[in-house]
Amino acid sequence: MIEITQIEPKEIIKGCKGRFIHAERFTVGFWEIEVGAVIPLHSHKHEQTTQVTEGEFEMTINGITNLYKAGSMVVIPSNVVHGGKAITNCTITDVFCPVREDYK
Repeated sequence: MIEITQIEPKEIIKGCKGRFIHAERFTVGFWEIEVGAVIPLHSHKHEQTTQVTEGEFEMTINGITNLYKAGSMVVIPSNVVHGGKAITNCTITDVFCPVREDYK
């Protein structure tokens, strides 16, 4: 069993702290994001799902911007440009495949 709250958080981007679980083929990230924090537009080889579990998060994916609220989920294919901004304090769960070696 893994207690998520016992994992040391890492501030990957200012205002974005993540706790990560790495399996053999994927990484799960549990994020706490402060209101106003911005994740710049970027892309990576990893396929990604993003689920907002609390709050509101505005994401731009492949040039299209949407507001995601608690209970929303989106799939981001490999190498697609995406980024976002926390409209409120929020928690987000990401799954990345393959493993995010840079988050270890």
